[in-house]
Amino acid sequence: MSPLDASHHTRAICELAPVVPVLVIHDAAIARPLAEALVAGGLPALEVTLRTPAALDAIREMAKVEGGTVGAGTLLTPTDVEAAKEAGAQFGVSPGATPKLLEACAISALPLLPGASTASEAMALLEIGYSVQKFFPAEANGGAPALKAIGAPLPQVSFCPTGGVTPENAPTYLGLSNTLCIGGSWVCSADLIAAKDWAAIEELAREAAALKR
Repeated sequence: MSPLDASHHTRAICELAPVVPVLVIHDAAIARPLAEALVAGGLPALEVTLRTPAALDAIREMAKVEGGTVGAGTLLTPTDVEAAKEAGAQFGVSPGATPKLLEACAISALPLLPGASTASEAMALLEIGYSVQKFFPAEANGGAPALKAIGAPLPQVSFCPTGGVTPENAPTYLGLSNTLCIGGSWVCSADLIAAKDWAAIEELAREAAALKR
């Protein structure tokens, strides 16, 4: 898969809803009902971070949920890419981008949302064909004002800002012309997941899905 094709796919995924839930899952047994609640609330694109031993099994379970599009986040190595693809991930997300990681995603035909935090990184990715990128860590790198500034000379690049995005600052990010969607974890806090309060998560997802962009 070429970078151009990858960005075509990730753009379509980013346009499914204004928010992509960023999920850290410690128990694969809750993956399916969690995904069902998020999808029912209007957030079909889901990012499961590869930060726990349960992550790959969680992706396998979420891939079974009708209407959902599950991706693997925190891709760092070619091994991560292969494992995510085998588990059923439909897209990948990385905090940054390395030549080996980009090559692995191309070989595995896994659409990648590569991370960038500076104009130079965004330019380097655009140069090889990635017009849809992740701005990370968003708040630590200047937040919405920084992303707006990067967009002025690089209008060809669209972003999904992630990292420190909250319900309070989400509208500011979504109001930028170079923001396709945002990534956030507030719709499925650890407390709500531990309580298995799927109804509350569905309601938070519905509120997030209603955000304007």
